[in-house]
Amino acid sequence: MRFVIVGYGRVGIRTADILRLEDHEVVIVDTDPEKVERAKEEGFEVYAGSGDEESVLLEAGVESADAVGGMTGDLNVNLSACVIADQYDCRTVLRIDDDYHADIYEKYAAEVDEVVYPERLGAAGAKTALHGGDFDVLGALTENVSAGSVTVGEDAAIIGDRVVGVDLPGESLIYAHGREGESMTIPLPQTTIEAGDTIAFMADPDLVSEVRGLLSG
Repeated sequence: MRFVIVGYGRVGIRTADILRLEDHEVVIVDTDPEKVERAKEEGFEVYAGSGDEESVLLEAGVESADAVGGMTGDLNVNLSACVIADQYDCRTVLRIDDDYHADIYEKYAAEVDEVVYPERLGAAGAKTALHGGDFDVLGALTENVSAGSVTVGEDAAIIGDRVVGVDLPGESLIYAHGREGESMTIPLPQTTIEAGDTIAFMADPDLVSEVRGLLSG
């Protein structure tokens, strides 16, 4: 598959690295000369320019891309890149900070295929969304961590909390959530936890038991 990543910052770098490890074709678009040079040094196909300009995305091959991810720190650039990519039948993934209010999320979510919150989900959410929501495709993400899932018990202390707000030990993170009997997806910022929900997480192997206990109750 061919992916165009707009923004070669922390999240864009990790997402691009993971996709390349899975033998996908990855193209980088960025305006920062240092980031452009770094991406070139890492062996990526790179185009210098703003991802909100159609001419730049065309040069980067949006017409033949399977998905485009707007991963910069600028929401407007990310959205514009996704809107342009949608015209070429690409899957579109928009990065947004997880502290945006729910109505802001809903406004932008209507324009794209998937919204991700890198501050909470990191490259796990970005990469999964670009793949179309296949949460079994963890690949290199789990190379040095353990992944698992739990069902939230009726007495769990986290019931009523927002999924993105759950405080886990160490570098542990929740990367997917689903209601009882439903498929797991990337959680929305306003999604709260209910008894019977399923939560998928990643954690250091030494912290797995602690995380399971915290989430299951």
